[in-house]
Amino acid sequence: MNKIEHGEDRNSIRNTPIQIKLPLFIALALVAGVLIGANTFSPSTTNPQDTAKSYLKFRDILSYIDRDYVDTVNIEELANYGITKMLEKLDPHTAYIPADEMAMARSYLEGDFEGIGVEFNIFKDTIYVITPLSGGPSEAAGILAGDKIIKVNNETVAGIGITNEGVFKKLRGEKGSKVNLSIQRGNNPKLLPFTIQRDKIPTVSVDVSYMVNDKTGYIKVSRFSANTFEEFKQALAGLKKKGMNQLILDLRGNPGGYMDHATRMADEFLAGNKLLVYTDGKGTRYDSKSFARTKGEFENGSLIILLDEGSASASEIVAGAIQDNDRGLIVGRRSFGKGLVQMPIPLNDGSELRLTISRYYTPSGRSIQKAYTNGAEDYEKDMLRRLERGEYFHQDSSLFVDSLKFKTSKGRVVYGGGGIMPDVFVPRDTTEFSAYLSQLYNKNVMREYALSYYKNNQKQLEKMSFAQYKKSFQVTDKMLQDLVTLAGKSDVTYKAEEFNRSKSLIRNNLKAFIARSVFGNNGFFPVLHEADDEFQTALKQFGRAQKLAKGGV
Repeated sequence: MNKIEHGEDRNSIRNTPIQIKLPLFIALALVAGVLIGANTFSPSTTNPQDTAKSYLKFRDILSYIDRDYVDTVNIEELANYGITKMLEKLDPHTAYIPADEMAMARSYLEGDFEGIGVEFNIFKDTIYVITPLSGGPSEAAGILAGDKIIKVNNETVAGIGITNEGVFKKLRGEKGSKVNLSIQRGNNPKLLPFTIQRDKIPTVSVDVSYMVNDKTGYIKVSRFSANTFEEFKQALAGLKKKGMNQLILDLRGNPGGYMDHATRMADEFLAGNKLLVYTDGKGTRYDSKSFARTKGEFENGSLIILLDEGSASASEIVAGAIQDNDRGLIVGRRSFGKGLVQMPIPLNDGSELRLTISRYYTPSGRSIQKAYTNGAEDYEKDMLRRLERGEYFHQDSSLFVDSLKFKTSKGRVVYGGGGIMPDVFVPRDTTEFSAYLSQLYNKNVMREYALSYYKNNQKQLEKMSFAQYKKSFQVTDKMLQDLVTLAGKSDVTYKAEEFNRSKSLIRNNLKAFIARSVFGNNGFFPVLHEADDEFQTALKQFGRAQKLAKGGV
């Protein structure tokens, strides 16, 4: 399910995903919008001769093909292909959605649905998982971002020209029904089998909020959807009642959504009428500025925002506003780099053009849209290039160039050119990672064991408070041996060296998954964070964040 949840309402300017088939969550919705109709052709007023001549040329070519080409062709399909390829010359986010896909897009915008819970893209005739939705059945089964869906119920779906509609038909279904997937992970030619039970896809965007200690709060926001700001306000108020005076806001892996929810969230942290974000288009028609305008719930306490390469669009708006106004500290890795705004334009056959009409900029003047110079395929490989050049493991100095240097309100130097650069860089930690651990996730062994353990010990576990569980519950060697036995039954070959390297992480993850069965996300995340380097680094940076909050740099 290519999840669509684009904007505020039918009269708002909304942006689209990386390509026409990407989910909206790597998208940006502009609040005060325009909806343009297009019932008849009208040449551009800036270049009327050329647009009219090109329009006639395109019409004539289609007419000749339809009348004289040696074989029968689907003219509408051919025109759609031509339009899509033409738009790829512009930027990575301008897109065309054919009429037969609009009904599906609206259904996901207007209500809940049932399916396997992934966002996907069709690239090179293969279904790529962009992300498993938080709390959904695919995440629970162990599906990961970057997985390629090769077979559905033993039927090959790669290399057959599958469309969005085809994917929906195969992956959507009634709650409780099951679907078998064959997944290719990385370059491993061996397909991994997964059985996923469809469910109602959760719409909650604040995954968890809890007190880390007597003064530190934590809120994780997974996306910016229709209820995000209200969920965030409720979480923030709840933490303040518990005595919070410093906060970690986790936007890692958050691909964006509604822009107004992002600006309203940033406004909760910023006093006065500080600039939050602005847009700049051709002329002044689509220029806009968003300012802080209300008394926020948390304008004075220390603030840290966690970002990574999966944080895009609305996440970058929040982080950019906080960083440029010297309100808080950004910890993690460089964000995705999505800074283009799209407007939906309905066409007379029911299809829709989503046209880039402006760029958005952080308060210091940074455009954080990453480069798009060599086409869509090259753009899609940006994350792979970051991995290959080691950017996930050490800060890439080549990104910090004078031409992209800007200054915050208090004179700190920040950089543009493709995402928000963190104030404190935290590399990915692979010291405890192993192929064996990966297989435990691939085959869903970790979650299967945790669920089985919970069912067998449910009464005992549910007698414990979470504080008792966190402090005293131990994953024993006997439990680890039972896990290894279960893994063997799932064709995961035991490798002592790899197991020992990952043992500490396996213990942590097992404890976290068992906690999820007992206490939900309020148990899962606090346990998981004990082995989370970025989270632990953030906890150590509150001295610096406090200095910023009090006016220092």
